[in-house]
Amino acid sequence: MAPRRPSGPQLRAAERRGAELLSIGAVLAFLREDFPEVTISKIRFLEAEGLVEPQRTPSGYRKFGPADVERLAYVLRMQRDHYLPLRVIREHLDAIERGEAPPALPVAESRPGPLEEADRELDTVPPAGVRLGRAELLAAAGAEERDLAEWESYGLVLPGPDGGYDAETLQIARLVAELGRFGLEPRHLRQVKAAAEREIALVDQVVAPLRRHRNPQTRAHAETTARELATLAVRLHATMVQAGLRARPQ
Repeated sequence: MAPRRPSGPQLRAAERRGAELLSIGAVLAFLREDFPEVTISKIRFLEAEGLVEPQRTPSGYRKFGPADVERLAYVLRMQRDHYLPLRVIREHLDAIERGEAPPALPVAESRPGPLEEADRELDTVPPAGVRLGRAELLAAAGAEERDLAEWESYGLVLPGPDGGYDAETLQIARLVAELGRFGLEPRHLRQVKAAAEREIALVDQVVAPLRRHRNPQTRAHAETTARELATLAVRLHATMVQAGLRARPQ
C-alpha cells in the first residue's frame, strides 16, 4: 500500500506552484493536524536516520517538498498505528520507491506485550563508550530542550560527569518521551524511578559480595549476574502490572 497522500492548504499550494518548498516550521504545522505529538526535533531525528532528505538553502535551512511531507506522514503513521521500528519503515519506503508493494502490516494483536518489550529492551546491549551531546540526545529522542530540562529536574535523565549521555540514558529519554504521548508527565514517573532504585538495591545485595571477591573471574561474573537479575526483576514487574490490570473489573 503506497503512502496516503496528505491533504492541506499549505501542501496543495506547494504542489500547484511546484518550485515552492516548505520550511520545517510549515511542515510541523501541517503534520500536527494528524500527529499532535510531533516536534521539530522529531523531524530532525527522522532526517538524521535517513528517512527524509530535505533540500538545503545556501544558508543551511531545510526545505521540504510534497514528497518529503508524504514520507514524514507515512513514517509517523506507521509508528503510531502499527508500532513499526524505523528499520522496517525504511524497508517499506524503499519498496514503495521501487514501485513494489511494501510488506504486509502486522495486525494489532501482534504488537509485543509488556514482557516481550521488556526482554527486547534488556537484550539490546548499548554499545560501550557511546557518548551523546545534549543536542544529539534531543534529536535522537525527538524531544525539545524544555522536555530534557524537566526530565533532569526530576532525576529521570541525567548527564554523566563529562556532561554527555550514554546509550542507556538515550533509551530512558525515548521511553519517557513515549509515555508523555499518553499524558504521563515526569512528575508521574517519580514512582517508577523510586521502584527502579529499590530494585537496584536488591540486585546490589546479591552482586556486591561478588564484586569484592579476590578471584578476577568471580568479579567479572558479577556483571553477568547483575544483568540476569535485572532481567528477572523487570519481567516480574511487568507480569505483576499486567496481572493487576487484568484483574480490574471491566
